[in-house]
Amino acid sequence: MEVLKEKVEEEEAAEREEAAERAERGEKMMRPLEVRKEETFMTQEMLGDLERKLSETEVSVPEKPSTLTKDTIDISKLPLSYKSNTPKEEHLLQVADNFSRQYSHLCPDRVPLFLHPLNECEVPKFVSTTIRPTLMPYPELCNWDTCAQFVSDFLSMVPLPDPLKPTVKEEEKAPPKKYTIRPPRDLTSRFEQEQEIKRQEAIKAEEVKRLKQEEARLLEEENAKTDPLHGLRVHSWVLVLSGKREVPESFFIDPFTARSYSTQDDHFLGIESLWNHKNYWVNMQDCWNCCKDLVFDLGDPVRWEYLLLGTNKPLLSLTEEEDDGMNGDDDVENLGKEDEDKSFDMPHSWVAQIEISPEAFETRCPNGKKVIQYKRAKLEKWAPYLNNNGLVCRLTTYEDLECTKTLEIKEWYQNREDMLELRHINKTTGLNTDYFKPGHPQALRVHSYMSMLPEMDRVMEFYETARVDGLIKREETPKTMTEYYQGRPDFLSYRHVNFGPRVKKLALNSAESNPRPMVKITERFFRNPVTPADEDVAERVFLILDERIQLRYHCREDHITASKREFLRRTEVDSKGNKIIMMPDMCMSFEVEPMEHTKKLLYQYEAMMKLKNEEKLSRHQAWESELEVLEILKLREEEEEAHALTISIYDTKRNEKSKEYREAMERVMYEEHLRQVEAQLDYLAPFLAQLPPGEKLTRWQAVRLKDECLSDFKQRLIDKANLIQARFEKETQELQKQQQWYQENQVTLTPEDEDLYLSYCSQAMFRIRILEQRLNRHKELAPLKYLALEEKLYKDPRLVELLKVFV
Repeated sequence: MEVLKEKVEEEEAAEREEAAERAERGEKMMRPLEVRKEETFMTQEMLGDLERKLSETEVSVPEKPSTLTKDTIDISKLPLSYKSNTPKEEHLLQVADNFSRQYSHLCPDRVPLFLHPLNECEVPKFVSTTIRPTLMPYPELCNWDTCAQFVSDFLSMVPLPDPLKPTVKEEEKAPPKKYTIRPPRDLTSRFEQEQEIKRQEAIKAEEVKRLKQEEARLLEEENAKTDPLHGLRVHSWVLVLSGKREVPESFFIDPFTARSYSTQDDHFLGIESLWNHKNYWVNMQDCWNCCKDLVFDLGDPVRWEYLLLGTNKPLLSLTEEEDDGMNGDDDVENLGKEDEDKSFDMPHSWVAQIEISPEAFETRCPNGKKVIQYKRAKLEKWAPYLNNNGLVCRLTTYEDLECTKTLEIKEWYQNREDMLELRHINKTTGLNTDYFKPGHPQALRVHSYMSMLPEMDRVMEFYETARVDGLIKREETPKTMTEYYQGRPDFLSYRHVNFGPRVKKLALNSAESNPRPMVKITERFFRNPVTPADEDVAERVFLILDERIQLRYHCREDHITASKREFLRRTEVDSKGNKIIMMPDMCMSFEVEPMEHTKKLLYQYEAMMKLKNEEKLSRHQAWESELEVLEILKLREEEEEAHALTISIYDTKRNEKSKEYREAMERVMYEEHLRQVEAQLDYLAPFLAQLPPGEKLTRWQAVRLKDECLSDFKQRLIDKANLIQARFEKETQELQKQQQWYQENQVTLTPEDEDLYLSYCSQAMFRIRILEQRLNRHKELAPLKYLALEEKLYKDPRLVELLKVFV
């Protein structure tokens, strides 16, 4: 009770303070009954003032929200065809209503036809008039697959409130009242609220437990669950008829997924009606076998009932008896009436001309982003160049129905300089797989890894045609490295290296500073058709610690066993410096068909010396492979940090170099135009206008004209130099201010601020350099221009005779 009493006192104090503030502002609000009883008696002046203020108060009634889209539509900017119907459209609506009544009477068991829904302005429009065929300037929209993908990106799937009806009327809401009564005070106890929160948390925990059990039960019954509305749901899609544009057979297109389906597909259970921009057809065929047995001959009035009888409707041929009967005398009078055109053509579309700007076409989705939620999956789409890393699509799959436990993520990229195209992230195993398009600096095609640290589990696949060594695949573990080759001149196909523990323990171990010791190298080779099988090595193993080399040769076609050799790779000199001679026990061999030259010690010695050199070469190549792995990992880290995007030279809006070049060319052309205009101007016209018209020039006037013209030109040259100098000084001062600001705030700046500062400095230095070049160029050309004008004045036909004496 004490807690409740304190709460009531606090609320009463707050209400008293609020009432005092309202009294100071002169505003009177309606309060509960118990508060009004305590108010003092109001005078006539106070009542008049209150009545005046209430009369001046404007109450805005909220407008009815649009039921078409979530975005606000400005109806005032729409054309007149959106807000009203023409007489021909009104006639069409009457024809459609008459057709609908007849259809309902003849087919009472079928659902009503979808004929004239309401548009954005709540005006009924016939469905055929909403279609306006338009030819777009984009080649991607000329093919059905890319066009369907473009449309699906702009559409958002919103389930119908009633899955059985395409349009549902919204219930009218009562307008809000102008004056409302203030709700009573909240007298609940804080202690009771806390207890209620604890109770709700316990209920929530029980609900979570129940939901998990329910989810487990749903997972078991998911395959056996039946849809109670199967075959009754409403959907719309596109039918492409065969015949035109080399379409061999008719097929369906789902506008929300851009996928094509055969007319025999089980997903489509039936068709109520079809329409295009010319006519409307009702399906009169039985759909007991879905759409598999439907005949899409729209000219057949038995299978497809049409709404309008247009001129493009094929006519049925008449028999000879009917043809003869039409030529009788009884039908002569009615012949003119029957020939009257009773057809009614479809009115023109009321929608505006479809215009897609290049920016909107590239944006694809509204605002450049679209999110589609599926069952245990989420699909996100972005427009190209919207994300700095080039991400255009991401598919996330989840384990549970609430989409809280992620299983895997697939990300698609475009326009990246590192040629990254797809990244697959498995959250369960922690395995990341990157896929690259051709053109990577290291010819990388696929990179699978658990961590970007070196000497960890990873798999790298390469484009072998772009590599000189023919490397296809490289697998690495902390202790091994396996490489696969193809197309090498030495026929090497496989190399497996086993590493031992490092001898020295350094803080930063790497293949370059502290390489891992190699214990064993195994190499395999393809068959060399030129070399005999007994001399063509199929596999060789370098046992480095044991100082042994094992060879296995290819097997002949008519044999089941292959020859083998093993060499003991001893040092060439002993501890005393004496040279060791090749001994028979240093080579053990098994030969299918022994040959004399293979038994000689000289042959064995030469073979062993060759193998020792090849062992050094193999160890060096394995060491280079380790360095290449480190180089690729370092390069990938730099690429991920920079994630630079490629921009086409034809993309003038994003390509800064192309933009600067274009602006420079436009500036040069403008300056050239100014020079041409200046050359065509009459430089004596302003000075000749000061003289009386028709008066002949004297020698003294000619000298004065020359001097004034030169003086004026000299002053203009000086003014131009001063203007360039002023702009140069202004840019320099602005740059110094920015540099001073950067020195003062360098510690607290964010990376974005530093990037903006560096960008400004680069642009400012560019402008300063241009102004400096212009000033120097002006100083160099000003005397030459002055002398050129002086020479022109002396050669001017109006002054040449009078200035000869001064030449």
